Amino acid sequence: MSPLVKPKGEKFTIPSKYILLLCSILCVALLIVTYTTSGFGNAVANVAGFAVIPFQEGISNAGAYFGDMEDHFRDISELLEENRELKAKVDELTTENTNLQQDKFELSTLRRLYELDEEYSQYQTVGAKVISKDAGNWYHSFVINKGSEDGLAVDMNVIAGSGLVGRIVTVGAHWAKVSSIISDNSSVSGMVLSTSDNLVVDGGLENYAEGVIEFSKLNDKNNEVVEGDKIVTSHISDKYLPGILIGYISVLNTDSNNLTKSGYLTPAVDFMHLNEVLVIKQLKQTVEEGQDG
Repeated sequence: MSPLVKPKGEKFTIPSKYILLLCSILCVALLIVTYTTSGFGNAVANVAGFAVIPFQEGISNAGAYFGDMEDHFRDISELLEENRELKAKVDELTTENTNLQQDKFELSTLRRLYELDEEYSQYQTVGAKVISKDAGNWYHSFVINKGSEDGLAVDMNVIAGSGLVGRIVTVGAHWAKVSSIISDNSSVSGMVLSTSDNLVVDGGLENYAEGVIEFSKLNDKNNEVVEGDKIVTSHISDKYLPGILIGYISVLNTDSNNLTKSGYLTPAVDFMHLNEVLVIKQLKQTVEEGQDG
């Protein structure tokens, strides 16, 4: 039976080897015709121009598109890297600026302390940093980083800004606790600098919430004391050295007995911002003993 003839009932198929042979013969024939017949070559060229050239243009356009996309992504990558570098530079400059501001603030504080030290040059002083404070908005009680190893002792006077802060109440080897004149239990014997009239300055956090502290028992018979007068520590104070600025009279009232006056004064020290202080290393008793001797 011929290999091309199938038994009855089976589907007729051509073996793949015959199909391959036919395709090969057709390709060879087309090649011969192409080289021997210019008209057919032109027709083939036309078909190629119609089918292949648009395909090539599509490939070219796609290549250009993907090339542009590559450039675009490269630009984005470069921009992201540049952005990271700029952010790092901004962070560096921010830190540098913060440090410069801190240096400027510390320099300003040290300059004020130096001027204060010059103002009270009759006393030996030592500088100290505030390292902690009691709860609240104000420095009514705080701790400094100097102690008995630095020659400090209880009742030594503490100054800052333009005047009196308070006194040491507890001392350790390398620390000391300071109670300020705005504390509720504070009482300082003061004096009006212009008239030498004595008075008593009483601390109070409630009053300092308004930026003032109270004074009383001012004997001003000649009515010479006026608002704005300086109040300094009195020579009769048992804890504070004389002549240290406490503040300025802001409110002056005559008491109901018509004999004394009272009111409020604005402290010379900002008790909301204390970072550096000066401790006077002389006790009131020591000064008095020196004077008596």
